[in-house]
Amino acid sequence: MSKPSDVRIRSVRTWTELFDYRAPMKFGGRVVREVVMRHVEIAVETRTGRRAVGSGSMPVGNIWAWPSQQLDASTTLQQMLDFGQSCCQLSEKSTFFAHPLEIAHDLWPEFHDAAPIDVDGTGEGMPALAQRVAVSPWEAALFDAQGKALGANSYNLLSEEFLNRDLSAYLSPAFIGEYLDRYTLRTPQPRMPLYHLVGALDPLTDADITQPIADGLPETLAQWIVADGLTHLKIKLNGDDLRWDVLRVADIETLVTQLQARGDQAIEISSYSLDFNERCPNVDYVLDFLGGLREAAPGALNRVQYIEQPTHRDLRANPENRMHRAAAIKPVVIDESLIDFESLLLCRELGYSGVALKACKGQSESLLMGAAAQKFGLFLSVQDLTCPGGSFLHSASLAARIPTVAAIEGNGRQYCPAGNLGWTDRYPGAFQVRAGQIDTSDLTSPGLY
Repeated sequence: MSKPSDVRIRSVRTWTELFDYRAPMKFGGRVVREVVMRHVEIAVETRTGRRAVGSGSMPVGNIWAWPSQQLDASTTLQQMLDFGQSCCQLSEKSTFFAHPLEIAHDLWPEFHDAAPIDVDGTGEGMPALAQRVAVSPWEAALFDAQGKALGANSYNLLSEEFLNRDLSAYLSPAFIGEYLDRYTLRTPQPRMPLYHLVGALDPLTDADITQPIADGLPETLAQWIVADGLTHLKIKLNGDDLRWDVLRVADIETLVTQLQARGDQAIEISSYSLDFNERCPNVDYVLDFLGGLREAAPGALNRVQYIEQPTHRDLRANPENRMHRAAAIKPVVIDESLIDFESLLLCRELGYSGVALKACKGQSESLLMGAAAQKFGLFLSVQDLTCPGGSFLHSASLAARIPTVAAIEGNGRQYCPAGNLGWTDRYPGAFQVRAGQIDTSDLTSPGLY
């Protein structure tokens, strides 16, 4: 079976770009000060001879995707860069026509086999998550290219009319006869709240500033709240220092209530998300944290919308980390753990009540996991990887096209504004935060956004 809308790859071009962060970001016990962006362009043609070039980009994100205890960051970064380049070259050898979802799925085993399995004699291979991050800009470019070749937005090419296989080919028999158009929107949600990141090193008030940046952008959480009218805050926590974690959220709650009490501006923080970056030793830590927060700042607990990945990402190796008790209080979502359908099923067994999608894990995987999560009634969020420029638009369009996602995370404007240069003028609504929201109504062009 084939469709006239099927494409095949004609050529692939790739390059990288380095950006310094304007301020350091701390998460998962590590500090990040720069980012390498992988850019990919793919030329495709359809069965009917239409041609186009699509583009994709994504932070390589080795610190998050491959937090090795044996290899230094420069090594894991280079390994991911080399692997991404190898996959691009392998894809140029493919000659078959198919939908980008099908091409990515069928090439994945070949990509996976190209990943290193013993780096520098350590016996450590590239994790599946790092592999997906390294390949994600290639996949974005492929989806973008098909949309441009057909003159249609990629999210309008997800029905049986354009796909050769239903979702059961990727997930389970429960999805027989279903296609991705069932789980995505034909037009994006027009406006969505933006989750603003509060990193572990970020100053809350002027008193916390030790070294001013003085670049004209806000430098404290208080300044960001006022400047952008923020309504949603994502708070990075340590996971191994209970007192610090509770006090950090309590201090943020104090700041928020003080700003709201001023009465001179329409400031209304409605939601917090809490991200432990898998540092909590067990669910008891999460329960103790929630209990401590209830005592120290009950208003803050009321604002918590969900909790991200509190314990180790390897669910199978840590089956004792069951989240049922915590998820009974607040939704608990997997992030680093979510790499395929099997991991989603396992997270449900272990008591997780939601999943976090990330464009950096690949457009196909994000769409498939989004569909499965909706089928199973799981809480859904779309997370960021400090994505600037086109990578942020990719993430924003994903969030705006999934009906149960209520907010967009985006912190590139905080840490890597240089990566947004030129993009803000082309997509002002998506890059300018007003009343805590961004305008996603314009993400309807041929291609991904």
